[in-house]
Amino acid sequence: ETAARRKGKARRGRGKARNEGLLSKQKRSRRMKANDRERNRMHHLNSALDALRSVLPTFPDDAKLTKIETLRFAHNYIWALTQSL
Repeated sequence: ETAARRKGKARRGRGKARNEGLLSKQKRSRRMKANDRERNRMHHLNSALDALRSVLPTFPDDAKLTKIETLRFAHNYIWALTQSL
């Protein structure tokens, strides 16, 4: 009985190592997928901000507005247009 227990424990130990390797691959795969989603999210956000910059009235020689400057400018521009109505 003791030998059978040892044998069972040894098997579980080896299986555990294989499972840990599999879990490590799964974690890596999940992390890579999450990174891809985040990268795509940022690409879409940057594209949207570029589109917003293109419709805001700025001088062509101005430096590119930062993200927060673009949002603030758009907010103020919309407010000014609302006031002019």
